[in-house]
Amino acid sequence: MKDFQLHVPPGYPRNFAPATQELDIGALPVDGAVPRGLRGTLLRNGPNPRTPQAAAHWFAGDGMLHAFRFDGGRVSYRNRWIRTPRWCAPAGAASSAEGGSVANTNVLVHAGQLLALEEAHLPLRLDGLAADGPVGPPDFAASLAGPFTAHPKIDPATGDMIFFGYGVPDAWSPGMSYGSLDAAGRVTRFERFCAPYASMVHDFAVTAQHVLFPVLPLAASAARAAAGGPTFAWEPHRGGYVGILRRDRGVESLAWRAVPPCFVFHVMNAWDDGRRIEVDVMQSDVPALFTWPDGSAIDGDSDAYLARWTIDLDAAAPCHSQEFLCDIPGEFPRIDDRFAGSAHRHAWFVGDGAQGQPFACLVHIDHHEGRLDVHHLPAGDCASEGVFVPRAGHAGEGEGWLLSVVYRGRADRSDLLVFDAQALGAGPVACVRMPCRIPNGLHGNWVDAAAGAAWHAW
Repeated sequence: MKDFQLHVPPGYPRNFAPATQELDIGALPVDGAVPRGLRGTLLRNGPNPRTPQAAAHWFAGDGMLHAFRFDGGRVSYRNRWIRTPRWCAPAGAASSAEGGSVANTNVLVHAGQLLALEEAHLPLRLDGLAADGPVGPPDFAASLAGPFTAHPKIDPATGDMIFFGYGVPDAWSPGMSYGSLDAAGRVTRFERFCAPYASMVHDFAVTAQHVLFPVLPLAASAARAAAGGPTFAWEPHRGGYVGILRRDRGVESLAWRAVPPCFVFHVMNAWDDGRRIEVDVMQSDVPALFTWPDGSAIDGDSDAYLARWTIDLDAAAPCHSQEFLCDIPGEFPRIDDRFAGSAHRHAWFVGDGAQGQPFACLVHIDHHEGRLDVHHLPAGDCASEGVFVPRAGHAGEGEGWLLSVVYRGRADRSDLLVFDAQALGAGPVACVRMPCRIPNGLHGNWVDAAAGAAWHAW
């Protein structure tokens, strides 16, 4: 076990410190029993600076991919830095890779390509988990340019990927882009438009008929950044907006609706309900991890709560109402992705503890029964985003497992927990024990073995 210890560089708090080694660990020990029907790979991405910096922001740093392969009740693990052009450039060398993608926010598969994403650049294609060589652009990159969200949406009915970008042509500009790829990875739409002002738009919402862009007042300023201030800062006087367009008409149908100033990092899901659109989001009064324009700390509640926005397409202002659905603050919302863009019953997120401890529990909500189910972690532990895996392709909504990497604070290592997704309070059905810690990461996805891709093997 000692051989696998990931040492903590100085200046980092606990599990925000990057991993310093690339590992291959087979046949991890398991408490309980891994469901034998779980066959595939859990992929998770996150910032992991190759050269640690004591003052680094959590979102900064080279991407590192963590992969857990499930096969017949056995679980193995591998982690690798993503070999971006920026990562491969010699240390200290000025090159065309400077300022390029760190590919550190999400990882998913589309059209047979394994993609690493971050919102300032186009995705990068990973040829396999076994290969340690450089990564390159995906096949569709030749038809696109500019930023590309780390949270594209897959339409489960068509297999299309819907995406957007903000900060076009640069971070201080209000320009945005919107587009789609078909299930084969071909670009079917790519358009640009202008938002009311330049802001950080980390996520968006997609229904069967509409696309929604929340432009909220975490605003960008070139002058402020040039003077040494924060690029993005909280400016609530700008107000909030939601841009709404029809998927069948694109940007020509775009209309902006005013909403109260608040902040949303992540959208859970959205769907059409006649002439109304329902959007479930994790909403806070002010953004966490950012400041006022002068760099001072923001006063206000930065805890995010699950809220449902109802937007009436026929109403004059105000057209927006909201209802908070849960009194547990949290982040990293997920659903059964087979129901994306339609009204969902089951939802999950990572919740905070009663005393404000971040990411201290995992939460399941059954909207039909109004039931809340919570798994509370021991003191000092910290959960990562829960990823839902259906029991089978034909299983009903929410029938399956929830997977979450959990940092064990007292032992300074991590475990992978496997839950019955509708019975979190009963505890995990399996605990895959790691001999090392996995740093706090961002987003990931499950890739079923039935996909047949070569990168399941290593």
